[in-house]
Amino acid sequence: EVQLVESGGGLVQAGGSLRLSCAASGFTFDDYAIGWFRQAPGKEREGVSCISSSDGSTYYADSVKGRFTISSDNAKNTVYLQMNSLKPEDTAVYYCAAVSGSYYYTLPNEYDYWGQGTQVTVSS
Repeated sequence: EVQLVESGGGLVQAGGSLRLSCAASGFTFDDYAIGWFRQAPGKEREGVSCISSSDGSTYYADSVKGRFTISSDNAKNTVYLQMNSLKPEDTAVYYCAAVSGSYYYTLPNEYDYWGQGTQVTVSS
């Protein structure tokens, strides 16, 4: 069974940090790209950061560049999203997702498998 299990969400004050984890099972990790997405109430789901596990290429949304870092540990089949200097605008449900192939995509409808989502709340 293909599974993506997320952890690390929570409540932090502005300027704080969180590290989200996405542990994958049920598929060959190196053959997939992994994306982090977020969705706030009343807004569309947006791509935050993506990584190709095969070559390590990455993508960051302009709103998080310089603050968030995506990384992968292929031996553990785990992808991380380190979030620093958090802002109230970062408040959302964060999801990890996987798609087969060597290229990542920034649109959520391109992804086949999804985690359960984890709430990140940043207070003023």
